[in-house]
Amino acid sequence: MLVVVGAAHCGAMAEPRTISVWTRAALNAQEAAAIKGAAAAFNRSQSAFKVELLWSSYRNYSDWVQSVAVTGTLPCLLEMDGPLLAQFAWPGYLQSLDRFVSAELRRDLLPSLVEQGSYEGHLYSLGQFDSGLGLWANRRYLAAAGLRIPTVARPWTLAEFEHGMQALAQVKGVEYPLSLAVYTGASEFYPYAYLPILAGFGGDFVDRSGSHAARGVMDGPQSVAAMQRFQQWFRHGWTRAVFDRNDDFEQGRTALLWMGHWKYSDMRDALGDDLMLLPLPDFGHGLKTGMGSWAWSITSTCPDPAGAWAFLSHLMSDAEILRVTNANGAVPARKSALAKSPLYGPGRPLQVFAQQLFSGSGVARPASPGYGAISKAYANAVRAIITGADVQTELTRAAQIVDADIAANGGYPH
Repeated sequence: MLVVVGAAHCGAMAEPRTISVWTRAALNAQEAAAIKGAAAAFNRSQSAFKVELLWSSYRNYSDWVQSVAVTGTLPCLLEMDGPLLAQFAWPGYLQSLDRFVSAELRRDLLPSLVEQGSYEGHLYSLGQFDSGLGLWANRRYLAAAGLRIPTVARPWTLAEFEHGMQALAQVKGVEYPLSLAVYTGASEFYPYAYLPILAGFGGDFVDRSGSHAARGVMDGPQSVAAMQRFQQWFRHGWTRAVFDRNDDFEQGRTALLWMGHWKYSDMRDALGDDLMLLPLPDFGHGLKTGMGSWAWSITSTCPDPAGAWAFLSHLMSDAEILRVTNANGAVPARKSALAKSPLYGPGRPLQVFAQQLFSGSGVARPASPGYGAISKAYANAVRAIITGADVQTELTRAAQIVDADIAANGGYPH
């Protein structure tokens, strides 16, 4: 329970203490309304603290936050993309949440979010949701092609997936079978969405055993084989590098879309009962999918961590988790909230996302302080590969950039 401290010399109530909160620009109006609603509800619920939201207008929000961090002027509570946690925790920009998070809350969190929020044995962030990455499908086109509907227990194999794209290419109305959402550009989407392809072939970004070196891993034979196959999908015409529009799936130009949860409401409105969510394929090393999403951290310069935690605790309530996940389609962060969600659970439209995560298929991006360099180097390599560049050359160049960053920072010592 929050206690309001009285004024020192009179009976008047003290002014609420301001808790500054920075958040990225929401992907849709419903998600933005959910965050605003959460802040308003918190401010109404008590009088000790007042949350003030600052919405970023920066396209490269994470780069902007990094530039501010070095000045020591970060807000109390900060939203950040999950894989960048180590990049902010390593130099001491964040404070541990261990003293705030109860054992009960920790047990109720999705294990993937505990993994994402931890660095060097301490918990530094909490997310209201994890992400879902899968294959969105047009039911009508799959039926016309006579394709088996895959499940998490029995996903498509690589051969089935490629056969399916070949069959879908012959279906009337399909301009090309698969959208890989390359319109997102060389952003965090590329590392997030295409790491499961590397992992499906046995590859990865870096050596996770300790050195985090990229040479021999990002450009190793498994990763090269994965991206060569990826490139072949473009050469066969099964997918296209479409940068000037982002609604080919919704408009029925494609039968499949390699995408996350965040476009669910738009796709549902466009396709109705024809919209299906399928698991990602098994490329030989088991079903792999993306995991991790935006999360909240208390900064080390916050003058009122108790107030920041009061709001973060409010955000992590079932009611607030469901408010935002009903808006953006993401996987609720708590098992208790997941059980109440109208989007998840048996027979619900997005249950595949939860099934993939609970089956252990999620592939976390490396928890490295140098993840920013990893992400940008790989994304730039993918962009070149999409346009036909030599796969080995591009991945080797990316690996060299990553290892140069590690060397420049002395190996990121603990």
